[in-house]
Amino acid sequence: MSKRSSSIRDDQIEEEDILKSIEEPSLQVSDDSGAESLYSGLNSEPDTSSSEDEIDDFDDEAEAGKLTAVVEDIGQTASWREADDTDTDDEEELRNTVGNIPLAWYEDYPHRGYDIDGRAITKPPTVDELDEFLAKMESPDYWRTVKDPVTGRDVVLTDEQLDLIKKIERSEFPEQTGDPYEPYTDHFTHEKQLFPLSSALKPKSSFAPSKWEQRKVSKLVQAIKAGRIQPRKPPHKPKFYDLWGQGDETTAGRHRMHIPAPRLKLPGHAESYNPPPEYLPTPQERDEWAGQDPEDRDKEYLPQQFDSLRQVPAYPRFIQERFERCLDLYLCPRQRRMRVQVEPEELLPKLPKPRDLQPFPTTLALEYKGHKGLVRCVSVEGVKGQWLASGGEDVTLRLWEVVSGRCMGVVTLEDTPTSLEFAPGQSRTLLAVAFGNSVEVVNHGLGDRLVVSATDKFIADLDLSSAESSAYSWSRKSTLNHEAIRISHNKPVKQVTWHNKGDYFATVSSDSSGSEVVIHQLSKSRSQTPFKKLKGSVQRVAFHPTKPFFFVATQTYVRVYNLAKQELIKKLLSGVKWISDMVVHPSGDHVLLSSYDKRVVWFDMDLSAKPYKTLRHHKQAIRSVCCHPRLPLFASASDDSSVVVCHGQVFNDLMQNPQIVPVKVLRGGPISNNMGVLDCVFHPVQPWLISAGADSIIRLFT
Repeated sequence: MSKRSSSIRDDQIEEEDILKSIEEPSLQVSDDSGAESLYSGLNSEPDTSSSEDEIDDFDDEAEAGKLTAVVEDIGQTASWREADDTDTDDEEELRNTVGNIPLAWYEDYPHRGYDIDGRAITKPPTVDELDEFLAKMESPDYWRTVKDPVTGRDVVLTDEQLDLIKKIERSEFPEQTGDPYEPYTDHFTHEKQLFPLSSALKPKSSFAPSKWEQRKVSKLVQAIKAGRIQPRKPPHKPKFYDLWGQGDETTAGRHRMHIPAPRLKLPGHAESYNPPPEYLPTPQERDEWAGQDPEDRDKEYLPQQFDSLRQVPAYPRFIQERFERCLDLYLCPRQRRMRVQVEPEELLPKLPKPRDLQPFPTTLALEYKGHKGLVRCVSVEGVKGQWLASGGEDVTLRLWEVVSGRCMGVVTLEDTPTSLEFAPGQSRTLLAVAFGNSVEVVNHGLGDRLVVSATDKFIADLDLSSAESSAYSWSRKSTLNHEAIRISHNKPVKQVTWHNKGDYFATVSSDSSGSEVVIHQLSKSRSQTPFKKLKGSVQRVAFHPTKPFFFVATQTYVRVYNLAKQELIKKLLSGVKWISDMVVHPSGDHVLLSSYDKRVVWFDMDLSAKPYKTLRHHKQAIRSVCCHPRLPLFASASDDSSVVVCHGQVFNDLMQNPQIVPVKVLRGGPISNNMGVLDCVFHPVQPWLISAGADSIIRLFT
C-alpha cells in the first residue's frame, strides 16, 4: 500500500512540475543548462530507490540519450514560448507559429494554420498585379525583394545575403572561414580492411515509440480535460472609459489624437459676493454695459456686493451657461492634426517667367488728347491697324492716325456714342457708330481713294425701299463729306458689332421695358429680330469667327445659338453677378467675360459649361475685356485705373489646357468720377494696346 501511495505521490509531483513549467511566465529557459535544470528529475540517472518499472524504462543507454534530446527540444519550446510573452504584437504577427507543416495544405483557405491557443492565423493581404507593377516601377528595392513562403511577407535582402547568393551561384564557398585548399588529413587509413571497426546492431528500443513521451502527452491531455491547464486569455479592455480624462492609458491608446476639453476659467475677485470697491462698476458703466449687445460685452455680468453669502440670490443665467458649456463639449471637434511643412512656393503653380512670353505691351508710347470728357469707346481698323476711332462724352466722334497721333477728323453726333467698331475687310471703309436710338454706318474716308469711292458708290446704290415696311427705318445721310446710312431703333442702342464677312452687324438696345437684339444685313437693307422673347436683360452679343453661332450674354448667363438651325446649343454658367463685356477668342472655342464684381472668366467650350478659370486681378469693377487677333494675349480694363495684360496660350492638342499667365499691369491714368479705364482694344498686327480713360485721354502702350 505504501509503495502504491508513493508512486501516486510521485506522479502528482511530476504533474505539478509540468504545470509550473507551462503556466509560470517568469521561467526563462533559453539554453541547455536551463532545460536540464527544469527537467532534472526526468533527465537524471534512475535512483536506486526507484521502482522496478521506472528502472526498466531507462535500461538502455541509447534510449536515455534519445530522451535527453527530447527534453532539450521541450526546453527549447518552452524558451520560445516564454520569449513570445515578451515580444510585441507586431512581432507575433510577423512570425509563423504553426510549426513545421506543409503550407500547401492551406493554399485554398484564408488562414495559414493555427496558433497554440487554437485560433486561426490569417494570411497577410495579397497584392494584385497593378500594385505589383507600381511597386516594380517605384520601389528601388524591388529587385532584391523576395517573398517568405512561411510568413507570406516580403523580405528585402541585405547586402550580405546578396553576396551569399552570388557565391552560391558561382559554386563558391558561402562563408570563407578557413583555407579551402589546405592539405588533406587522412584520419583513417587509406588501406582497405577486411572487417569493420564496429558491427554492433542498433537496439530494438531505438525503433519503438518512446514510452516516456507517451506518458507525458497523456498527462497533459488529462490536465487539459480537467481544466487545470487553461489557454492564454487576451488582455482585458474596459468597456467604459473617461472621455475627458487626462493621463489615462486606456483613453490614450484608444484616441491617439485626443485633446482634452478646455477647462472653465476659475473665478476671480469680481465673482466674489463681496468684491473689493475697485471691482464695483459706477452707474455710468452700468448704463454703458446695458446698452451694449451681449456679444460685444467684455463681461457676462456685473459685480454686485452683498453683506453675507445667504443674501446672494440665484444666478439667472446659470441654466443658459450650463447649456452653452454642454454645447461646447458636444459640438466642438478636438483633434490633434499633424502639421505639414509645405513651402509657400510649392503651393503656387509653376508658371513661365514673363520675359519668356514676350512680346506684350509694357510702356506708354503715345497719348491722344482732344476729347473734353469721358472717352466711352475706341476701335482700331482691323486690317493694317492704321486708323483709330473714339467716342466720348463730348458727343463727338474722332478719327486718329495710330502711329503719329494726328486727329484726322471730328464728327459731332446727336447723342453720346456708346459703341463703335470698324467693319472687317479691305473692300469697304465703313465704321458703325451707336448713339441714342440710332446706329450710323459711316464711310470714314480714310485709306485708299479707290476703296473710299467704291464705298460711297456701294452706299448710294443701296435700295432702301425694302426697309420701309420694317420696324427699323433706314435712311441716307452725309457725314465727313461721304455717304452714310442711319438705322433708327425703338430703344437706346448700347452695342454694335460686326460679323467677320462685313455684311451683317448686330445691335443691342434696351430700356426699362426690356432688351432687344437686332441683326442687320447691309447689302439688302434688311433688319430682323432673331428672338421673339429674351430671358433676362441682354448685355452683350458676339458672332462666332468661323461658324454660324451667335453668343448672347445676359447678366449671369451666356447662351450660344446656331443661327442656321435656329436652336440653342449651349448655355454657359458664368458664376458672376453682372456681366459687363464679352469677347470670343479668335479660335472660336473659348469665350472671355468681364463683370462688375471684379472678375474675368475664361470659358473652354469644349471642356465644360462652367468657367475653366476665374481671374481676380482688379480691385474695382471691370469695364472691358479684349483679345489680340493674332498673338496669345488678352487684357482687361477696370475702374481702378489699371489694365492687366495676360498671356493666354491655346494649344492645338485638346488634351492640354490653355496656359494663362498675367504678365503686365499697365496704369491708364488717374481716376475721374469713380471711373478709371472704360475701354481697351489691341492693335490687329502689333503687340500694342490702346486704352480709353475717364480723364479724356487715349493711351497707346507698346
